[in-house]
Amino acid sequence: MNERSERGHRKERIGTVVSDKMEKTIVVKVDSLAKHAGYKRILHRSKKFKVHDEEKKAKTGDRVKIVETRPISKDKRWRLVEVLK
Repeated sequence: MNERSERGHRKERIGTVVSDKMEKTIVVKVDSLAKHAGYKRILHRSKKFKVHDEEKKAKTGDRVKIVETRPISKDKRWRLVEVLK
């Protein structure tokens, strides 16, 4: 077994909270950079994740760290680790 397929390894992301209107759920926007295959330019990409926030710590505009977890609902597969800013 290689390092990535170990049970303890989970994906982590850092993003910004764009919505905290749901009960125990926040929406986090994660920005990344990708190279265009044809034009070889750097593109800015972003993706939104629904994140489980049990204690309702994060507010809109906060910088947060999230980690992949078991499916909590239809769309939620991420959990809040900590509020960075």
